[in-house]
Amino acid sequence: MPQSPQVADTAPDESFLTGYDMAHLVTYLQLLDADGADWQEVAAIVLELDVAKDPERAKRSWASHLARAKWMTESGYRYLLRGGPPN
Repeated sequence: MPQSPQVADTAPDESFLTGYDMAHLVTYLQLLDADGADWQEVAAIVLELDVAKDPERAKRSWASHLARAKWMTESGYRYLLRGGPPN
């Protein structure tokens, strides 16, 4: 099984699709699938973060990535239909 790409402290917030987004499409889908579950469990499993070590950082990262995943469903998917991020 391929290893998941490492997550940054925060997801991109640009108004366009990025290479980071492309690398984390599966992560975004997993976050959307787990929406409504305990954020700590999701951050530990999906984002592979040590929630006990730094809960504030983990929560910011989880919230940022979930927001980006939701953005993908509202706007970002259009860039996928056009072939990916701008060059």
